[in-house]
Amino acid sequence: GAGGLGSPVLLSLAAAGVGELVVIDDDTVERTNLQRQLMHRVDDIGTAKTASAARAVRDLSPVTVVHERTVRLTSDNAADLFEGADLVIDGSDTFDTREAVAAATEALGIPLVWGAVQEWAAQVTVFWSNPPAGYAPVLLGDLFPPGSAGEPPTCAQVGVLGSLCVQVGGLLATEAIKLVTGAGEPLLGRLIVIDALRARQDVIPLTGRTPA
Repeated sequence: GAGGLGSPVLLSLAAAGVGELVVIDDDTVERTNLQRQLMHRVDDIGTAKTASAARAVRDLSPVTVVHERTVRLTSDNAADLFEGADLVIDGSDTFDTREAVAAATEALGIPLVWGAVQEWAAQVTVFWSNPPAGYAPVLLGDLFPPGSAGEPPTCAQVGVLGSLCVQVGGLLATEAIKLVTGAGEPLLGRLIVIDALRARQDVIPLTGRTPA
């Protein structure tokens, strides 16, 4: 996506030297986006977010190739959109999209760097159905069993702190860079929970369910 989380993610990955990025978003830039989607500018209002994102990345890193996919991601096209990807970063804002992203990455066996922000709170983790030796598979369904999440309110309904999007986007980009380079320990089996109002950041163990 090219929204509140996608903005810092794309800029951070481009600045880090990632050579190829695919941006999937079917929305256009609106003035109300600008307080949290820092990649876009006033001059971008009315244009496709994918085009604005590609412009921002090129301005920062001319050697980075950006593939624009100006489509709505669904359960029908997710696997095709992700084909050939090394990893997927999910910053979408509806749970239907998150489930479609998770199902496709699980089927393809690629890591899913996952983040969610609402108001003053956020969560970040990594899901992976086929992790390397030493790590157990952890899936979106382990955090939110099917039917348990409902449909969270949108940013338009409850708002989101723009600076928190930058913080979470930075964490997502860091996890992606670690996975691409093989550095450090991925956030697999651990969930970061952020409470910005109280300046708290906790790490909670997250384990996969035992198959029936």
